[in-house]
Amino acid sequence: MADTRIVVRGRLSYVHLFKPHAAVQGQEEKYSTTILIDKRDTKTKVKIDAAIKAAEEYGISDRWGGVRPVKINSPLKDGDGTKEDGTPYGDECKGCWVINASAKVDYPPQVVNAKVEPIMDQSEIYSGIYANVSINFYPYAYMNKRGIGVGLGNVQKIKDGESLAGGRNAQQDFQVVQDDDMPW
Repeated sequence: MADTRIVVRGRLSYVHLFKPHAAVQGQEEKYSTTILIDKRDTKTKVKIDAAIKAAEEYGISDRWGGVRPVKINSPLKDGDGTKEDGTPYGDECKGCWVINASAKVDYPPQVVNAKVEPIMDQSEIYSGIYANVSINFYPYAYMNKRGIGVGLGNVQKIKDGESLAGGRNAQQDFQVVQDDDMPW
């Protein structure tokens, strides 16, 4: 049987790796990120498909009472398609597979650089970096839904990228102010 735990390489978005976050107020806070995987990376897609299949088999034997559900919610989304609510994914998702991964507050990810040294400066980690991400696919059964979730493991930053958040660079927003520029 294939392993449900794999390492994928992609661009990160909606990055919450140092402090847990809840997308909706009142929800459980978790460490999380969205991983954008280039569709041209067919080797990674094969690994993902095998890990999802292994998680489904585990779900049938362990979580879903020996029965394959009619509908299994997949964690792998098409960035060229639409979200569950019918709205299109953002431009950064075009040409990518989209995976949302999270970890409970008791399991913070280790965040390291290319030399596997801990990253202490949180400003080095932002939406837009490229990283290797350890993820684990697992079956769930919750409120009459059956599917495969994605647990967030550790993160290795491998390259800077253009910020997806916009406005991160103060030098782009402002210019030097001289005393005689002040109106008061």
